[in-house]
Amino acid sequence: MALYLVTGIAGFIGSALGGALLAQGHEVDGVDDLSTGFMENVPAGAAFFRGDCGESETYARLLPKRPYDAIFHIAGQSSGEVSFDDPLRDLRTNTGSTLHLLRFALETGCRRLVYASSMSVYGEQPDAAVREDAPCRPMSFYGVGKLASEHYLRIYGRYGIASTSLRLFNVYGPGQNMGNMRQGMVSIYMSMLADGVVRVKGRPDRFRDFVYIDDVVRAFLACLDHPESEGRELNIGGSGKVLVGDLLDRLLALSKTPARVEFAGETPGDILGIHADLTLARRCLGYVPRTDLDAGLAAMYAWHTGRSGG
Repeated sequence: MALYLVTGIAGFIGSALGGALLAQGHEVDGVDDLSTGFMENVPAGAAFFRGDCGESETYARLLPKRPYDAIFHIAGQSSGEVSFDDPLRDLRTNTGSTLHLLRFALETGCRRLVYASSMSVYGEQPDAAVREDAPCRPMSFYGVGKLASEHYLRIYGRYGIASTSLRLFNVYGPGQNMGNMRQGMVSIYMSMLADGVVRVKGRPDRFRDFVYIDDVVRAFLACLDHPESEGRELNIGGSGKVLVGDLLDRLLALSKTPARVEFAGETPGDILGIHADLTLARRCLGYVPRTDLDAGLAAMYAWHTGRSGG
């Protein structure tokens, strides 16, 4: 039985990962400040600590009974759009929290850290599957912070902390925060279906790579069993290139009530499109996405309408 720390355990990805670790028979400590997560998301059986990973006082209460076998750093501000509201807060909650955790790992004897990075580190790229060695030119403060954290992880590798940064593409699935209208393309559009109008910022010919939550969790877990992933940044995608207009058509086909789409405005720091080359993740993790977009959207829609009574 291993002991793991999951930051952001009350959020979408953190709660799913924490639950999977517990299901495998491991012990899990979780920390979250509940600014965007919810207490009801914390998996039963996890030891929960409320605190902000960007604040030093949080770590005074995180005293593991033995060194963590690994730390999974999921916590942080997770919206490129929101990062423009307060870049300093974004820096503290994302990059600052990573530095705090790295120091904490050194002090407590943890030698493995898996980080939830983002496709946002790439910025605008040519219309081809992007590889991890592509030049990174992030276009949001969020993307800058994620890229900075990757570099801090690389430097701490010299001090014995083996890290892996998973560059997550557009994650979706059951458990996502359907009330957050500034983060999560699938969840935002799906939430609007019941109102009869889906309001879209940006053009329908934008494109993204959508990855189902179960595939993301499998990628995090695989890092524990594949030492060849240490010291690397790895793309975690799912659907390949999908136009936003195509995504909307699929969602409209799922909807139980008629809805129309309106296009207006744009999102700060948005890009035309990006999709993942998964060659390196396949080689280092054995990662192959298992849930195709239609199946994933159907599962998410059934979960969403079931919980909302729709």
